[in-house]
Amino acid sequence: MGLVIKVKFKDAEKVLKYLKEKDLLDTNFKIEKEKGFLLIPVVKELKKYKTIERKLEKLKKGKTIVNLLQGKLSSEELNLLPRTFEEVGDILVLELDRGLEGKKKIIGKAFLKKYKQVKTVLKKKIEHSGEFRLRKLEWLAGVRKKETLYKENGVVLKVNLEKVYFSSKSSGERLRIAQMVKPGEEVLVMFSGLAPFPLVIAKNSSVKEVVGVELNPAGHKLGLENVKLNKLWGRVKLYQGDVRKVVPELGRKFDRVVMPLPKTGARFLDVALKAVKDKGYVHLYGFLGEENFVSDKKKVLEICKKLGKRCRVVNFRKCGAFAPGVFRVVYDLKIE
Repeated sequence: MGLVIKVKFKDAEKVLKYLKEKDLLDTNFKIEKEKGFLLIPVVKELKKYKTIERKLEKLKKGKTIVNLLQGKLSSEELNLLPRTFEEVGDILVLELDRGLEGKKKIIGKAFLKKYKQVKTVLKKKIEHSGEFRLRKLEWLAGVRKKETLYKENGVVLKVNLEKVYFSSKSSGERLRIAQMVKPGEEVLVMFSGLAPFPLVIAKNSSVKEVVGVELNPAGHKLGLENVKLNKLWGRVKLYQGDVRKVVPELGRKFDRVVMPLPKTGARFLDVALKAVKDKGYVHLYGFLGEENFVSDKKKVLEICKKLGKRCRVVNFRKCGAFAPGVFRVVYDLKIE
């Protein structure tokens, strides 16, 4: 017997991603189907979903990464192996300890063998940095490439992991925003990258139009390709340039402004507030330590007041981990 949650097919992708991120998926049992639903095994009873007990079929376990590298790495090196990794399309990205530098190619081949859906294994060389928040990746195993097709929330995205900032971990947050959009709304996405937010919103809501603005030319180019790939011309419009220049030149106001640039997004809050309609919403992202949650909320509201806007925080939530004790957070601001 095991514990399962009963999930509709249309919600399965989002729920599975959440369970994997929180280490709540019980990988000892098979996921089963039942009349339009999936029965997903979980490790404990969950408050967020109704949990029931069912008789489940055990999964036949293949070799673990440690098994595959036994005898090729020392016991000290085996203890340094990463427990998590990033998977985007058929590319897997590892963050390796410096102590594993001499064994990186062997490790890459082991991950390629373990995960059959993966065609390429890359290693983080330099973390996100610079104006466009880009990173350097090193090829370890499989097909030599850094570009892939990635699917989420009903859209397909062409992603280049070195040329444009992209996080698959934000898929749940993108869907959350899309589900908040009311029919007929006009939405502005600042720092739109390769257009994941605009496309997920357009695909999963009755929005009138989504406008995206991106400074990185490579990101803008991929965004245009992704709009075409998903046949969403007419509902998504993309511009390349600095939001400080482009947004005022649009000469219009929006029902909702999304600001998915957590590191420096607050510096552009004045641009967003000038572009949003009265009674509209601004979704502001940031990186914060837990001890700063209350003080930063006050700071955001003070900035709004100085800019001549009365705002209310209708929702504040963590939407991902950035580093130990530091979280990606979002303020859902309502313009009063």
